[in-house]
Amino acid sequence: MRVDPSKLTSHGVALEPLTDAHAPELAIAAGTIETFRYFTKIPTPFDADGFASYGRFLIEHPTTVPFAVRDTSSGELVGMTSYCDIRDGARGVEIGWTWYALSARGTSINPACKYLLLRHAFEEGPFDSADGSAANAIRVQIKTDERNAQSRAAIEKLGARFEGILRNQVIMPDGHFRQTAMYSITEAEWATAKARLELRLA
Repeated sequence: MRVDPSKLTSHGVALEPLTDAHAPELAIAAGTIETFRYFTKIPTPFDADGFASYGRFLIEHPTTVPFAVRDTSSGELVGMTSYCDIRDGARGVEIGWTWYALSARGTSINPACKYLLLRHAFEEGPFDSADGSAANAIRVQIKTDERNAQSRAAIEKLGARFEGILRNQVIMPDGHFRQTAMYSITEAEWATAKARLELRLA
């Protein structure tokens, strides 16, 4: 999957390819470990060094492209998000590993990030078709812990379709067997979801 960061800036946010240099500011933005309550991996230790290690884990993962989220109005980093589970042959990708500073939650930051990532996947030809030409995604998925009501509401507000629960999908750091709520947007649904997001961001 080819990603052009220059096309991931709009509506008050800039998605910057993640580097070690982002770690100190991200550690401050995260605030407390509660931010990662529903995450399968937590920065350890919960400081700049831990966030640097956490970032390298994502950067080095072969099917993940992580970003630091910058609020362009304040200039501050306010979270992270990623393309993950990249499936080039199937022209599919997931948006995940997303968290925001407390100050950014409930604002336009999340819909703006999702808009940029969805638009890039569905419109900018980041995949290769069978003949080698540029091709758009046919599916973008988003998943979350079944218990995370706030995240599920935000995903549903995007216009993503609920596909069901993946039972005992992963074991959490505390030993809990996570039931994962799965959502997706297909290429046929993107135009409607796009219009919905643009209305929210206008």
